[in-house]
Amino acid sequence: MSTYRDFTAPIGSRRAPVLRTVGPRERRSHLTAPRVPTVGIDIGGTKVMAGVVDADGNILERLRTETPDKSKSPKVVEDTIVELVLDLSDRHDVHAVGIGAAGWVDAERNRVLFAPHLSWRNEPLRDRLAGRLAVPVLVDNDANSAAWAEWRFGAGRGEDHLVMITLGTGIGGAILEDGQVKRGKYGVAGEFGHMQVVPGGHRCPCGNRGCWEQYSSGNALVREARELAAADSPVAYGIIEHVNGNIGDITGPMITELARDGDAMCIELLQDIGQWLGVGIANLAAALDPSCFVIGGGVSAADDLLIGPARDAFKRHLTGRGYRPEARITRAQLGPEAGMVGAADLARLVARRFRRANRRRVERYERYARFAESRRSSSQGSA
Repeated sequence: MSTYRDFTAPIGSRRAPVLRTVGPRERRSHLTAPRVPTVGIDIGGTKVMAGVVDADGNILERLRTETPDKSKSPKVVEDTIVELVLDLSDRHDVHAVGIGAAGWVDAERNRVLFAPHLSWRNEPLRDRLAGRLAVPVLVDNDANSAAWAEWRFGAGRGEDHLVMITLGTGIGGAILEDGQVKRGKYGVAGEFGHMQVVPGGHRCPCGNRGCWEQYSSGNALVREARELAAADSPVAYGIIEHVNGNIGDITGPMITELARDGDAMCIELLQDIGQWLGVGIANLAAALDPSCFVIGGGVSAADDLLIGPARDAFKRHLTGRGYRPEARITRAQLGPEAGMVGAADLARLVARRFRRANRRRVERYERYARFAESRRSSSQGSA
């Protein structure tokens, strides 16, 4: 397995949100969880990233490897996770492992019901890994993990009601209220990307038409750019020249880079994506009424080229505009490490079990050692 180790500087000294923003359940559990290092795993369609994270959200060490091909068995991915955790455990005192998986995770946070980029179908990931690792394991959706990290250490600190939207290949999301992730009855809340915004619109891989992610995602951005280039549109000459006529080489990061350099078509495409983003956020505000929207994922790297048009469209489409408070819309702060940091921090909730078991194990050993010593002393005295 090819990996690289990156001893990074800490994300920064970040404190947990003040107590008033935390619900009673989390006040009893998370803020009293042991301040011990845990491992976070972020599993995506192309990479598996693992890192040791302390209680303040600082990354102590990070590893990365490619995700095994989705045609391979789930055990291959599990083997990769175990190898990364054991590698990190050689150098760190790991107390729990948290996994952020790109897929639907059940309400018990054990099974991955469906992962679009991996061969996981109703896979009992937590139980399988807990049986192979000597520490407790927690599994959650990757967007939930990223939202938790932003609430604890990033752009959402101090917010009581937060919605995170992750713009990547598609659109993911998560909801936090009073310091708790809202997962829904079956664990699959937050699949915002498949809200229908254009009846009969573009076909989505989910099987429906007109889903939000077909108009405001990395895939949508690249699709529009390639269509203009394939049509030999005069506005696309800049990007056609940039890829030497190889239209298949057009990527989202490339479009963002050209937009920053002033390419008019790329700027316009990001504005279009941003406007659709604002429409979807306005719909979510009508349904959920949060105080803050945090925009993450790879497409958010465009920053104000994307989020500026989104704010404008949000204000135009917000129900009751002018007569209600408006939610704050901000870019995520933790970048691609958010899912890993959030998974590790959530894992501290189950680290207590490991510490208690360890303590009982040590106490049993000490009792046995005292008993053995007393037996030796008595046998020597009788001799």
